[in-house]
Amino acid sequence: MMDRLDAIGLFVTAVEEGSLAASARRHGRSPAQVTRAIAQLERQAGEALLLRSTRKLSLTAAGDRHLQVWREVMARLREIEPTTRATSLQGAIVLTAPELLGRIEVMPILESFLAEHPRVSARIMLLNRQVNLIGEGVDVAVRLAPLADSALTAVRVGEIRTLLCASPEYLARAGSPERLRDLQDHDCIGLNDEGDAELWTFGGETRPGGRTRAVRVQSRVSVNNAMAAIDYALRGGGLIQARSYQVAAHITAGKLVRLLRDHEAPPVPVHVVFPGDRARNQAVRGFIDHLTPRLRKALRALDSDANVVD
Repeated sequence: MMDRLDAIGLFVTAVEEGSLAASARRHGRSPAQVTRAIAQLERQAGEALLLRSTRKLSLTAAGDRHLQVWREVMARLREIEPTTRATSLQGAIVLTAPELLGRIEVMPILESFLAEHPRVSARIMLLNRQVNLIGEGVDVAVRLAPLADSALTAVRVGEIRTLLCASPEYLARAGSPERLRDLQDHDCIGLNDEGDAELWTFGGETRPGGRTRAVRVQSRVSVNNAMAAIDYALRGGGLIQARSYQVAAHITAGKLVRLLRDHEAPPVPVHVVFPGDRARNQAVRGFIDHLTPRLRKALRALDSDANVVD
């Protein structure tokens, strides 16, 4: 049975956010778990606490009385949490994330968590493949892709865009592409192991409903490492398609220019994914609670005009 304090936290968040789904997202739970938690509280109270409709939640009189007390309880817990939590969490965490996203965004968040919890250790696998969490003994994964139905719990934390860009030096020499068909007249930097031809994905107003279009480009240079390909683009080697987290800092600094923005493919969702039973481990649960809001904030910053500009 779910811990009573955990259930109270889910209830308070559901009321504050106005929906069970919002509470589930904030706490990294499924909507079904939130529903069960509130049902558990109602059984213990012996009366209904929430009235649910398809459009909103509302409190019963009993729910309002309980809410006032439970808010005070949660506030008191937050007051003492910094002094007790750091010494209470212990154990090992196994984490996986895509290589560059893990290095740029996830590793600093992990480091801050470990600094707060000296009795927790971690192993992080930065891999550009989808890991079988249960089969490979992984507690938490950061995934960049639409998710298939599974027994895993997933919390969406943002989205990543695929950007076409080039250095100002290259554009001064070769000009800027204005249409997708202009790509055939440009030096393109590929990212694959196979050869000089590859498909780049685009979208835009002519591709409604999130549909994408694959454009075959000829790569004058093809590299099997994203950082090496980006370095070559920075030196004026040609056009490159890259994830926003890989090039945002270079665009902000004026070292790369974002191109054909109206033709960018639909963004890819980013989720924090974990087997539901792993969240019962306090160290894993604590890390998920630490990671989720910070990664969401980092991804939001990447997509803001201040960090990824034209």
